[in-house]
Amino acid sequence: MAAGKGTRMKSDLPKVLHKLGGKPMVEYVVNAAKGVGTERILLVIGHKWEQAKEALKHLPVEFVVQKEQLGTGHAVLQTEGLLSDFEGDLLVLSGDVPLLRADSLMGLLGEHRKRKASATVLTAILDDPTGYGRVVRDEKGLVQDIVEEKDANADQRRIREINTGTFCFDRSSLFSALGKLTNDNEQGEYYLTDTLKLLREDKLMVWGVVVPDPTETLGINSEKELEEVEKLLLARGSDQTTPPP
Repeated sequence: MAAGKGTRMKSDLPKVLHKLGGKPMVEYVVNAAKGVGTERILLVIGHKWEQAKEALKHLPVEFVVQKEQLGTGHAVLQTEGLLSDFEGDLLVLSGDVPLLRADSLMGLLGEHRKRKASATVLTAILDDPTGYGRVVRDEKGLVQDIVEEKDANADQRRIREINTGTFCFDRSSLFSALGKLTNDNEQGEYYLTDTLKLLREDKLMVWGVVVPDPTETLGINSEKELEEVEKLLLARGSDQTTPPP
């Protein structure tokens, strides 16, 4: 997903085109997806989509335009037509999380298939989870829901396990749930995370996998965060998110 405007970046440039190590941040996410051996990569673009498409035309992706930015669930729904003949597992990634490693995606995919889950979310444990959606689990460890902070009650805000915005879904289960989404929330948007609760209501399995290194899941929403992530990227070597030839 790469459709956001990125208002806090203080730039009219689509957020995912801001560069890290000389490359658009979304290119690192595409490389991580390639490293898993994905058959196809669909890139959802929206804000100034013509500019984004031109700047990213060198990437091995199929572009999908989200003309109205109505939330993450709405963004993923735009891919349904292109995936109508596909049966299998879908990775849903955020274009502003450039430190994510292919190894972590392999771990997510492996657990998803091992558990025969309809959806599996990559999570992280943070000392300070402020600002993130909280992962609510039941007594068996299954994910019941993800609650955005603005919609969370006091008990839910004390949860330290957070949603990283990285998911693996069974295709048919995903689009069935997307068709039932509503925008009855603080933001008035269609949240992708709400599909998890809908899947649980249908008695389907939703699992969660904790990422070993939470810094991998850092998202970029401001100039300051861009600088911080670039330092981390340079410290570990940018080639680590690039699959071998």
